[in-house]
Amino acid sequence: MKNEIKIFFTAVMFYTRIPVPKSIGYSGVNLNKATRYLPLIGILVGSVGAFVFYMANDVLSTEASVLCSIIATILLTGAFHEDGFADSCDGLGGGYSKEKILEIMKDSKIGTYGVLGLVLLILTKIFLLTEICPSQISIVIIAAHAFSRLNPVILMYISKYVRNDETSKSKDTTKEKSISILLIALIFSVLPLFLLHYTIILFVVITLFLILIYFRYYIHKKLGGYTGDLLGALQQISEVGFYIAVILAEKWL
Repeated sequence: MKNEIKIFFTAVMFYTRIPVPKSIGYSGVNLNKATRYLPLIGILVGSVGAFVFYMANDVLSTEASVLCSIIATILLTGAFHEDGFADSCDGLGGGYSKEKILEIMKDSKIGTYGVLGLVLLILTKIFLLTEICPSQISIVIIAAHAFSRLNPVILMYISKYVRNDETSKSKDTTKEKSISILLIALIFSVLPLFLLHYTIILFVVITLFLILIYFRYYIHKKLGGYTGDLLGALQQISEVGFYIAVILAEKWL
């Protein structure tokens, strides 16, 4: 139990900016196992975003409240996944070979594709969330942050890491492919879904499954596998796909 707590705090340390006890330290082994808690981190981050939206919506417009929620989640994670999305936009947008794509994605400087990608990403989230019934937005935010983090876990399980940089901490999340990691991540990712209507759940599951399949096909065609940045990009795309699925399901209902 004590070791499991360390693994969870490792996940908190790696995927958020929330302070953890200094005794946790860094362990590549624990970081690999911490992947199982990525959807649980999503529940935590989504809950903060949902709370900020709920409180702000008492005094601000829905649009402004959604923006406040997005800012809160970005601050809480240190833009961890958004950074991966931006780097992926730069690499896939500006690279014409596997080597060039990987080189661009590793560059700490953000380029035109990355800037445009981030701007469009945030605007898309705002417009999509404001299309959802206001009384459901808080629940949707929590469920979206949790379930969208399942796709990166699955991708790590069914694909391979393509960088050869042994110093990369992202590589430590990929060294062991355990079915238990996948199952625990699945449990935490689906729990918030039960707060939604079953039709919405169906739309969400199908949409995110299609996103995963196409994303894997695309990056394998380009690179033959994934990188840490691409995992972040997949989470962000899956989150947007979640919101789209909810809107479509609400129209169906």
